[in-house]
Amino acid sequence: MNIVSPSILSADFANLSDELKRIRTAQWIHIDVMDGCFVPNITVGLPVVSCIRRATERFLDVHLMIQDPAYYGPLFAKAGADMVCFHVEAAENPAAVIEAIHRAGAQAGAALKPGTPPEQVFPLLEKAEMVLVMTVEPGFGGQSFMPEVLPKIRAIRREADSRGVKPLIQVDGGINLQTAQVCVEAGADVLVAGSYVFGSPDPEQAVRLLQSV
Repeated sequence: MNIVSPSILSADFANLSDELKRIRTAQWIHIDVMDGCFVPNITVGLPVVSCIRRATERFLDVHLMIQDPAYYGPLFAKAGADMVCFHVEAAENPAAVIEAIHRAGAQAGAALKPGTPPEQVFPLLEKAEMVLVMTVEPGFGGQSFMPEVLPKIRAIRREADSRGVKPLIQVDGGINLQTAQVCVEAGADVLVAGSYVFGSPDPEQAVRLLQSV
């Protein structure tokens, strides 16, 4: 079964507690943190993650699209994130960021923009619990899937296998039943879906369908 992590970026923030109840079949909850600097959008911060932590026992998957992950990564771990995923493009020393997140009590993920080569995360495969391959440009929900990133997923999976390690590979952006299928075939384990899930008349069923792709 695939891990499905619905992105609350597509949820109704005025009724977030109720929105979480609409995705009870999901194993994870994906929280996009944007600072208006690393990406041209601003979303939520530490207080919202803390509130969500109090509202659910499910795995909180926090995706930092922000500058200075070395400083903020541990803070989000302490706020209640189970996984703190940061962009290698924003980190001077990604390995040190992973270590800092681990010391703060969370798992760590390394994220890549669509244009960043997969080799950027190869040195981190033994250290990070997850690699996030963005399948759209980070910053906004509702974008179309970029099929040109599929070779990157395959390359990361091959490299991890060659090293004898098994980090999760997450995909985020334009995920629906069709794009989820090709991502899973390429080696993805974790599917982030926002508008496909929250825009569905039955979000729980949408999650179940993605889990079974």
